[in-house]
Amino acid sequence: MRFHVLTLFPEIIEAPLQASMLGLAQRRGLISVDITDIRTYTHDAHGTADDYQFGGGPGMVMKPEPVTEAVEAALFASASQVSDVPVLIMSPQGQVLDQELVEELASCPEIILVCGHYAGMDERVKQYFNAREVSIGDYVLTGGELPAVVLIDSVSRLVPGVVGSQENVMQDSITSGLLQHPLYTRPAEFRGMGVPEVLLSGHHAEIDRWRRTQSLRRTYQRRPDLLERASLCPGDLDYLESLGYTRDNSAGSPG
Repeated sequence: MRFHVLTLFPEIIEAPLQASMLGLAQRRGLISVDITDIRTYTHDAHGTADDYQFGGGPGMVMKPEPVTEAVEAALFASASQVSDVPVLIMSPQGQVLDQELVEELASCPEIILVCGHYAGMDERVKQYFNAREVSIGDYVLTGGELPAVVLIDSVSRLVPGVVGSQENVMQDSITSGLLQHPLYTRPAEFRGMGVPEVLLSGHHAEIDRWRRTQSLRRTYQRRPDLLERASLCPGDLDYLESLGYTRDNSAGSPG
């Protein structure tokens, strides 16, 4: 999978992408990340990429010419059909990134990510490319570089081979539809705290049952909204009802 990242500050993008699984995935050729400095496409000797906004107001605005030309260069370099490459603008005004969107983007062979900065970018860039705005949450950062890294990380995990076990990916919190159960490793005793006996029993059916109920309990306590969309069997619903949960009938029949 190929990511094209367009930014005014390449150094923010470069370092985190060289570490851990993302760095290894690139070295193994599972993903590639092309980082372009938007200032390369500016039209003056000073590399001016922003200007005052029409109508007045605080904050500078990213100019449309360099951003547009940078996107066009990425599209030209693309191995896919131009119309098939989504152009995403990282912006707090965009659709919030969730696992459903991550899975949608993971099906694309290439993605172009434009990192917003300053007060924002000229609206005509979005209009020209019919670009999609994406946010990583309801808060504002100094720029779109870190959100772009978050998106690359979340999407790359779904590329086969990036994570050692695809089964682990499918059992992750959110991906599975529920939050993950508690995890334990050695030592069995740590500062007066032990491991649940069932995990030491060797009874795999009992362990699976414990993990399922713990996952349900944790989701109910922390993210009850997920339960409305999760695939739940009658036994799951019985357990949740014992905790005080009642499923909204409009959520549909349990799986």
